[in-house]
Amino acid sequence: MEKIDKIISLCKRRGFVFPGSEIYGGLASTYSYGPLGVELKNNIKKEWWKYFVQDRDDMVGIDGGILLNPKVWEASGHVKNFKDALVECKKCHHRFRPDKLKGDKCPDCGGELTKPRIFSGLFKTVIGPIEEEGVTTYLRPETAQAIFADYKNILSSTNKKVPFGVGQIGKAFRNEITTGNFIFRTLEFEQMEIEYFIAPDADWNKIFEEWVDYMHSFMEVIGLDRKKMYDHEISKKDLAFYSKRTIDMEYQFPWDKDELWAIAYRTDYDLTQHQKASDISMEYFDDKTGKKYIPHVIEPTFGVDRTLLAILSEAYTEEKDEKGEIRVILKLSPKMAPYKIAVAPLLANKEKLVDKAKEIYHALKKNYVCIFDDRGNIGKRYRAQDEIGTPYFITVDFESLDDEAVTVRDRDTMKQVRIKIKELEDYFRDKLK
Repeated sequence: MEKIDKIISLCKRRGFVFPGSEIYGGLASTYSYGPLGVELKNNIKKEWWKYFVQDRDDMVGIDGGILLNPKVWEASGHVKNFKDALVECKKCHHRFRPDKLKGDKCPDCGGELTKPRIFSGLFKTVIGPIEEEGVTTYLRPETAQAIFADYKNILSSTNKKVPFGVGQIGKAFRNEITTGNFIFRTLEFEQMEIEYFIAPDADWNKIFEEWVDYMHSFMEVIGLDRKKMYDHEISKKDLAFYSKRTIDMEYQFPWDKDELWAIAYRTDYDLTQHQKASDISMEYFDDKTGKKYIPHVIEPTFGVDRTLLAILSEAYTEEKDEKGEIRVILKLSPKMAPYKIAVAPLLANKEKLVDKAKEIYHALKKNYVCIFDDRGNIGKRYRAQDEIGTPYFITVDFESLDDEAVTVRDRDTMKQVRIKIKELEDYFRDKLK
């Protein structure tokens, strides 16, 4: 079985990711995040927000709406330009983007393909009780435009000075022709995005490179190997209509190198377009120079779902134990692990052990995300917690009732140490900081 297939299987079995609407036969390229998946996803977003927004003096955040006035998308160019060519196989009726094909035959069945047709990547919806009389708008295909639309409000309410940035995390929707590779490309996805406003005469290349380095460093925060990241400079002929420079940061996924994050220099395109369409000035007054100008923008962007898949790909490990059996481990960094500590009684049918284990569990739960595990024998519990990436496992045994100590097992090394119950807080404070 391929590694990606093993990850998909683990995700469903252990509650990371479920196929969307599965009881009704599913809906292609839609997924739900299960109890462990939502914890991992929230951990990614939490660390991103701290690293890119809270830890920087030049950043603020917003949470813009999914539904915006349709004029936003007309001004931004999405209604006109957010389109792709599509071809369809005359035999199996599968659809493809021509630029992704090698040859002029269907890659699935070898059938003949139709001539290319243009389709919109925007999802339409109608606001109003009567469809015929309602306002047609779109589910946002990116989160960036809410920042541009609120740019003046952000300036007036925060008193930020250029250069400064605005971060946002939220859902986006694209009517993709070609989806696949599990949660890598889906119809509904989540972005973590920044619009960083700079002066038109600033050294944008220097600022651009500083952001590239800063993004690379974030890999270490979430437990990704920087050696598996490749910066792909997009050629001028392939740049998006709004971009003067773009780098796709590609990660070595199980199937191949593919885009994980990206950074683009959007110039003053967006604010200029919104100024023209809204007749509202988007100029910034620089009180140091006395000049007015429309700021330019550098945009670092991150896919939450792709980041989660990269983290799972990085962490998924198979090792042979002392018996020669395969042990599956998610070697997640403690910051990313859904549960930091598992607490268990040695035997689930011994009341005193259970009571002591629950006492420890409730005490630690005040500061750490913990799980109480009393399913099956202790060996199976170790395996289960290894497979979901829990870094530490506490076992309460009969000695614990006398010496007020427990056994703490390390997920990666399987080494066990004896720790006094009263010292557990200090022990984990160092390990899980």
